[in-house]
Amino acid sequence: LNAVLGVVQESRAEEALAALKKMAAPDAQVMRNGKRISVPSNQLVPGDIVFLEAGNFVPADLRLIEAVNMRVEEAALTGESVPVQKNASLTLEVKSSLGDRKNTVYMGTVISYGRGHGVVTSTGMHTQLGLIANMLQSVSEEQTPLQKRLDQLGKTLGWACLVVCAIVFGVGILEGGNPLELFMIAVSLAIAAVPEGLPAIVTISLALGMQEMIKRHALIRRLSSVETLGSTTIICSDKTGTLTQNEMTVTRIWVDGQFVEVTGQGYTPQGEFKVDNQTISLDKYPAVKSALWVGALNNDAILEETKSEGSDAEYRMIGDPTEGSILVAAYKAGAGTKELNNAYPRMNEIPFDSERKRMITIHTIGNPRLEDISPFVDATYKNMQVIAVKGAPDVVLKLCSQIQAMDDKSTKSLDENARKQILDANDAMTKDALRVIGVAFRLVKDTPSELNSNDLEKDLIFAGLIGMIDPARPEVKPALLTAAKAGIRTLMITGDYPNTARAIAESIGLLRPGHKVLTGAQLDEIDDKQLIIEVEETDVFARVSPEHKMRIVNALQANGEVVAMTG
Repeated sequence: LNAVLGVVQESRAEEALAALKKMAAPDAQVMRNGKRISVPSNQLVPGDIVFLEAGNFVPADLRLIEAVNMRVEEAALTGESVPVQKNASLTLEVKSSLGDRKNTVYMGTVISYGRGHGVVTSTGMHTQLGLIANMLQSVSEEQTPLQKRLDQLGKTLGWACLVVCAIVFGVGILEGGNPLELFMIAVSLAIAAVPEGLPAIVTISLALGMQEMIKRHALIRRLSSVETLGSTTIICSDKTGTLTQNEMTVTRIWVDGQFVEVTGQGYTPQGEFKVDNQTISLDKYPAVKSALWVGALNNDAILEETKSEGSDAEYRMIGDPTEGSILVAAYKAGAGTKELNNAYPRMNEIPFDSERKRMITIHTIGNPRLEDISPFVDATYKNMQVIAVKGAPDVVLKLCSQIQAMDDKSTKSLDENARKQILDANDAMTKDALRVIGVAFRLVKDTPSELNSNDLEKDLIFAGLIGMIDPARPEVKPALLTAAKAGIRTLMITGDYPNTARAIAESIGLLRPGHKVLTGAQLDEIDDKQLIIEVEETDVFARVSPEHKMRIVNALQANGEVVAMTG
């Protein structure tokens, strides 16, 4: 009965997990014998030259030889929510952290933008993903709390039975009883004292618990995990997609000396604009619309609405999450992709690259309307062209000579005081763990037929700063409180940057007063004995690698904790 129940329940879970394992990298484009051919990814060998394009899964660990505007989504490996810009020309220290290796791509990650090629350095179990698998295989399986208690119960009952049987046998001999009969009585007593039905009862109880958890959309691989989960004292959680939504969201905009907060989360284009916690109409702050208008034009993301009958609309973002968040904010301000493309069709562009740290798009003013969020809404500007620039704030600012006034009808000279004010605003936003983008534009009658960034980027008008973050899930804070009431402590272990991790942890109440944030670099400087002490006073671990996660869990277990890992 025990065997049948265990096999049936665990085989169902194995089937579900087997389906997930099929998500492997497909064929790879490689150069062999001077020809570019397609080969199965499991046939790659170190030294192969592999070509990568947007949408490709990376089939092995590669040292990049060329990277053209390449951005890679590494959330599965490092936990970072924003695609990482790659640069093949970089030379890094050997001890650089996994998330800082901008000249390398790893198996299992996804090319979200651009193209390039590189040489295979590791395949299969020798890749970073393979090293994680090796570490997991090397972990010795520990007994669950229930198994430990049952073992202890068995030993206690065993010794008690031996003692009682010895007493019964001894007393019987002293009373002159038959030794054979007394032996049979003692053995019978021992058999009767052993709870033979206990394993079956435990198995049935765990199976029922497993069924209940499946109803709540939890996939349980082993029956023993049901009991272990109930005994958990520490939950170690990743940040991206677990504590946060994994959907970058614009939360703050700076225009002409004024911060404007943006409400709403994720890719649903619903939200309000607030100043000093009071909802405002953007008709009174038109320059905010202009900043979002520039960001929406200089944008390759696509927001798709998916709606099934009888349910609310859901939205899916195609493209870079940072660009997607700006597009959603523009929608909240009244823009629409089709309307913008019709009114301001894109004529040309200079794509973003890691050296220039900016992107340029050129648009013709075709048929603007008063309800558009553009500053150019009358026929005076028809058939003129707009140069839209988006990039790192300090880089964009250097290209500007004026700043757009809040009334959206005039500009101001960009003197040193104005530049300092913009940089101070940028610093304030980055301290709050926001990813900040600067936007600027220029109106021209015509652009040269040959694109030259020096001609296009002179005398720009600075439109504003747009700050975004991957926000916490709304259900996380109540869940943390529920866990705390049950005596469960929650830790954040992420590959993201310390400031971002701290901001999210503070917003959801995970970082307790007096507790610390440790980075992977700091973990490398302390030994395992010191780490056992540090984990008691640390709630957030940032910029960590899979090896660091193993050390953290081992240190917690050394303190007698039952640890659950998620994310």
